[in-house]
Amino acid sequence: MLSKKKTVEALDAMAALFPHAQCELLHQNVFQLLIATLLSAQATDVSVNKVTPALFSRFPTPEAFLAAPLEDIMEEIRTIGLYRNKAANIQKCCKMLLEEFGGEVPSTLKELTKLPGVGRKTANVVMSVGFHIPAIAVDTHVERIAKRLRIAPQKASVLEVEELLMKKIPRERWSDAHHQMIFFGRYHCTARNPKCDVCPLLGMCQEGQKRLGLK
Repeated sequence: MLSKKKTVEALDAMAALFPHAQCELLHQNVFQLLIATLLSAQATDVSVNKVTPALFSRFPTPEAFLAAPLEDIMEEIRTIGLYRNKAANIQKCCKMLLEEFGGEVPSTLKELTKLPGVGRKTANVVMSVGFHIPAIAVDTHVERIAKRLRIAPQKASVLEVEELLMKKIPRERWSDAHHQMIFFGRYHCTARNPKCDVCPLLGMCQEGQKRLGLK
């Protein structure tokens, strides 16, 4: 496993590659970020960004989502995977926001994960991006990078990956690290055709060395 020191060195290299890494989900406020992140589960940010401008124009508030027929919400997000479940969760989420949180998005992990359709990943994104609270959201890219670089064991659960990253990365870097790892996984160390031959991390990546026949 990579040490804390080597993990930080890896992050430095990712930061050099993607100095402006940030959340790519379109949003204008924390509520929109919450809904967009909920929609992004098992879907790409690109696909979510195609539907959210019209969605938020039509339903700008929790009250508007709750007052709408479920079929209308489903129609707006039909191109996104699991759209039926997501539409139902959006309405349930908005109902809880209004009934338990005064219509405002809460800022703690415990409260956020009470909301229907909101797991740790979504909650961590909202905390990090929406409230600027240090957090690491482990999506498919972050998990893949953590395991390829041996920051975390191959058999580690998503929660175990998150906990290991939090131990090995300084707290003040958590939010930036999360975005840098996502960009690194999305645009460089991709799932099927990682750019190992031009990767600045090749020297510390056993998997990359194996792919290139160097080990």
